[in-house]
Amino acid sequence: MTTAALALVLFGVYMLLAFVLRTAIQVRRTGSSGFRGISGELGSAEWVGGVLFVVALLIGVAAPAAGLLDVVEPIAPLDGGFGHAAGVGLFAVGLLSTLVAQVSMGSSWRIGVDPGERTDLVTDGPFSIVRNPIFSGMIPTSVGLALLVPNVIAVAGLVALFTALEIQIRLVEEPYLLATHGEQYASYAARVGRFFPGLGRLPGGATSTSPTP
Repeated sequence: MTTAALALVLFGVYMLLAFVLRTAIQVRRTGSSGFRGISGELGSAEWVGGVLFVVALLIGVAAPAAGLLDVVEPIAPLDGGFGHAAGVGLFAVGLLSTLVAQVSMGSSWRIGVDPGERTDLVTDGPFSIVRNPIFSGMIPTSVGLALLVPNVIAVAGLVALFTALEIQIRLVEEPYLLATHGEQYASYAARVGRFFPGLGRLPGGATSTSPTP
């Protein structure tokens, strides 16, 4: 099996476990899929973040497909046995991290934000290490897949994903959580990093989403 074909298979596994299966579990548990879709008005932060996330997923298929069809050259310094092995390892770590975080989130799991909805604030388990462990798991997963097919399309997908995550977290989810949970979330966010331990903590007791240096 070529690395491009392997990347396609692994991408399918990730989508099956992290999205399809998790959605089915959520429906069975709560009667709701947890999927809130692309929200917000056209051009708003919510809309842009959602669209970029969908674009990143589509590129996740396009990058290995382009590699299989030989329509784009790999980036030579990244295309080798070491990079491919690292890619598989990062994917495995990212997938496991994502699934553990989803389980820890329980019935509060959502894709997207409904401003009128209130869910429990989860701060234990992996959420005691980083505030967004599901997204933190997606980062090594996506980097791992890109290392299996290191071409310009894969790099574009990473840029789209990272931009989508930053917009979704900083401009959509954090303001929503501050408005919904108030000081409880502000205190939590002052202690725990955004995507990585200790990084991106909010000022203690703050009501803005500007990270500390």
